Amino acid sequence: MYTIDMSNPQEVAQTLRQGAQANRDASCREGSIDRIEAPGHLIATGDTHDHPRNFRAVVAAAGLDGEFGSEPKHLTLHEIIHPDLKPSKPGDPPPVDTSYRGLTRVAWLKAQYPEFVHFLLANHELAQAIDALIVKNGVRCVKAFNDGIDQEFGDDAETVRDAVKDFVFSMPIALRAHCPQGDILCAHSLPGPGMMDRFDTTILSRDLTEQDYEPRVGSAHLMTWGRGYDHEQLEDLVERWGVNLFILGHEHATNGYSLVEPNAIVLNTDHDKGVYLPIDLDHEPTLAQAATNLVHIT
Repeated sequence: MYTIDMSNPQEVAQTLRQGAQANRDASCREGSIDRIEAPGHLIATGDTHDHPRNFRAVVAAAGLDGEFGSEPKHLTLHEIIHPDLKPSKPGDPPPVDTSYRGLTRVAWLKAQYPEFVHFLLANHELAQAIDALIVKNGVRCVKAFNDGIDQEFGDDAETVRDAVKDFVFSMPIALRAHCPQGDILCAHSLPGPGMMDRFDTTILSRDLTEQDYEPRVGSAHLMTWGRGYDHEQLEDLVERWGVNLFILGHEHATNGYSLVEPNAIVLNTDHDKGVYLPIDLDHEPTLAQAATNLVHIT
């Protein structure tokens, strides 16, 4: 399916930049978000974190795996990089992350299917692009990712890192789906309730700025790091944004998903109980129906 030489720095960088250009030029892009509408189908996912089986499953579910006769469906993806790595033991070399390959595959998919692939900005990709500290299982994720690129590309590593940044900064903050029953918003997360006084709720209706990416103060940064949503906050965003259902990631859900009343579902696609949510855009599900319609990846 993929025709990328992952050991060729020019080819990897070119693919990432083609994905970035597709993010910016797709007709579904409007300001900081992608917009789609019924009729059609959507495969909504949670974080993937370079989980190869689950990634292949959701791409196939969306009909984007090159199989003859498959009808393309819209596919959300986010948090592709930074898989679970074990900390090194004393005296051993630090762990190396090669998930630039997964990111490059997504860029290739976006370039091939610009109106169907929606790669949403997430905190791990943003941390990588702005060189922020982020630790997972005791591993410094950004350093491990950079070490993987250095190890693979040597003197050409900077070319690939620059292309990674270009791809990340081209990503939409959310996908908004217009359905007859109301709108669905897919995003990596929402700001935590305590962040709302610093959050610019007009972010969905304008272009992103450099200030939006600033740690702990920028609205794109706040929107990719939030947890612990409450009923009052979700109702407030419903009124401000006119959204009926939020489909999110970022938080760990042992069984692959969790519900946040009154109208948010959190998906995980990065572990053995990972899920995805197929949606017929002509029939927007309720929160209860969304939980019933989930597909557990086996």
